[in-house]
Amino acid sequence: MRANTWAGRNKVEVRDVPDPTILNSRDAIVRVTSTAICGSDLHLVDGYVPTMQDGDIMGHEFMGEVVEVGPGVDPGKLRVGDRVVVPFPIACGACGACAAELYSCCENSNPNAGIAEKMFGHPVAGIFGYSHLTGGYAGGQAQYARVPFADVGPLKIESDLTDEQVLFLSDILPTGYMGAEMCDIQPTDVVAVWGAGPVGQLAMDSARALGAAQVIAIDKEPYRLAMAERAGYTTINFDEVDVRSRLLELTGGRGPEKCIDAVGLEATHGSAHINAYDRVKQAVRSETERPHALRQAILSCRSGGVVSVIGVYGGLMDKFPAGAWMNRSLTLRTGQCHVHRYMKPLLGLIERGEIDPTRIITHRMSLEEAPRAFEIFKHKQDDCEKVILTP
Repeated sequence: MRANTWAGRNKVEVRDVPDPTILNSRDAIVRVTSTAICGSDLHLVDGYVPTMQDGDIMGHEFMGEVVEVGPGVDPGKLRVGDRVVVPFPIACGACGACAAELYSCCENSNPNAGIAEKMFGHPVAGIFGYSHLTGGYAGGQAQYARVPFADVGPLKIESDLTDEQVLFLSDILPTGYMGAEMCDIQPTDVVAVWGAGPVGQLAMDSARALGAAQVIAIDKEPYRLAMAERAGYTTINFDEVDVRSRLLELTGGRGPEKCIDAVGLEATHGSAHINAYDRVKQAVRSETERPHALRQAILSCRSGGVVSVIGVYGGLMDKFPAGAWMNRSLTLRTGQCHVHRYMKPLLGLIERGEIDPTRIITHRMSLEEAPRAFEIFKHKQDDCEKVILTP
């Protein structure tokens, strides 16, 4: 089969690779009909997430048709021919974390748990196409994918919704929704979202769906801010104004009650010297994160407010504002998304027209064009917000 593979730092290649096979009784094989490039894929390509190997298949956002199931899969839950969306974390459904619906912390799905434990203190779940730190599983930017614990993860789509309407249930829509849900949004709340990329846009939509009084988008890319403005959100360009000062103006000097970091470890800053400081430290590996967005969110958030972090961080950052966090009674809530928990409720929102994930799609390309698609997405060419790949 054909698959998009990691070929070294700043390089991906579409190659011929062996077809996946059933390895465990609860596996399924899915013929991929749609897949996507995620912002966190760039962390792999840029070399900031360790343990990638030449030939690793990329991608953790995919859906398709079940073409084979293992003998241990309950036919009442999954059958050949089912159309499914596959969540990016791999969860067993039986451990303590899964019982608590903390699916991205599954205790059984990461065969390389020892590596993750050294990095994070405790292991995390396996993730499709996301390095050997998270299990070394082949990803979904391919014609076919093996799905472990297939009776737990995949969500059957039994309506006539298009792939584009439901594909993002695999990751970015639940991630954005969880970011908003962790804020405990009240009807009078102002919610500020750092990052108007795909996850940030869907976090804004989710904050509105959960009843926020005002949603503010923070970014520097004009096309991203224009997309947020068209959706009805207030915008701040951090290259043009000081973010904290503008947020104080918009909130009577108090700051937003709820702040969402939808950026993560490759953040940029409007001040050249501040941006250069962390860029150099990250480049020489004296820190793994550029924490501009998180620092700014903590310093901007109203005292007693919530900072919700759904942007991906992988290791260590410099100058974390612990004093502001502790002394102003801020609540910091985080997590890789527990996708399984949100898929069915969010499918309902899509079916009722309360959220339209397709509004963020700007590019549709074939799997064979994946290297070019990565370049367009990474460098924000042609106003690229989200790329869908079709095998």
